[in-house]
Amino acid sequence: MAKVSVIIPIYKVENFIVRCAKSLLQQSLNEVEYIFVDDATPDRSIELLEEVIGQYPERKGQVRLLKHQTNKGLPAARNTGLSVAKGEYIFHCDSDDFVEPKMLERLYLKAKSDEADIVWCDWWLSFERNERYMKQPGYATPMEALKGLLEGTMKFNVWNKLVKRTLYADYNIQFPSGYGMGEDMTMIRLFARAGKVSYLAEAFYHYVQLNTGAFCKTENKQHLIDLRHNVSLVEDDLWSLYGKKIETELAFFKLNVKFPFLITDNPAKYKLWEAWFPEANKFILKNKNISLRSRLLQLAAWKKQYWLVKLYYICIHRLVYGVIYR
Repeated sequence: MAKVSVIIPIYKVENFIVRCAKSLLQQSLNEVEYIFVDDATPDRSIELLEEVIGQYPERKGQVRLLKHQTNKGLPAARNTGLSVAKGEYIFHCDSDDFVEPKMLERLYLKAKSDEADIVWCDWWLSFERNERYMKQPGYATPMEALKGLLEGTMKFNVWNKLVKRTLYADYNIQFPSGYGMGEDMTMIRLFARAGKVSYLAEAFYHYVQLNTGAFCKTENKQHLIDLRHNVSLVEDDLWSLYGKKIETELAFFKLNVKFPFLITDNPAKYKLWEAWFPEANKFILKNKNISLRSRLLQLAAWKKQYWLVKLYYICIHRLVYGVIYR
């Protein structure tokens, strides 16, 4: 049995798949199962992938290439990989990103030494000319980590976490097929069921910010529906497990989800902020894990002082980030 199964969905990544595939096939860990899922990509991604695989004949028996006849979206592609995975642990890699050579080995050894169901690490936010190191917090228990995910102090990205395969199988946890925006919230449900977790304070994953055609970077009207669906899925699941014990953290989670609606000067987005999760608003000032500036911005929205919200956007995002730091 493989120590790690890596699941890599593929869709419109012909400019990135070569680097991604090489970084995976060059891993120092030998016992790896590679599951590439072709989600009916219309470009040359698969042709390029097959060329790379051919350059690593020693890995040939460890690679599986699965194909969707029609495009089903990122969550469904992840589920297709999960349905056939045999490894002791699961790792998800997006096909426009790339990883460090010892990533799987280091994460696996950490998981085994700590007897952890989930291990997470730091990561790199990668742009064309530079990278930013993204430090993640460490937690002693799964409950502390779960609260960190809900509060917003730790990211629930799928691609910097190694998860025991039985955690998916034993609790029948899958990604929300058909609801792509926010599908990585599935990690929250896994943490809620973990027996032990561990953190490795080192960055191995490069999250690339260049592919405008990627699954999560295209925008359409379905995204709001997807997001509401996935938030409800997490809320219902955690409420059934913990009830009021996690009410405050769930409120923080909802506030974090709708916070981007305030980073604009579009009044329609402000109306969305009002309509989404009004029951969470009374918790705005209680989340000391996010900046005071963010809390005050939300407080201004709650009090319908949108002139302050708009002023913040113009001064900070348009002027400071858009001009001074551009």
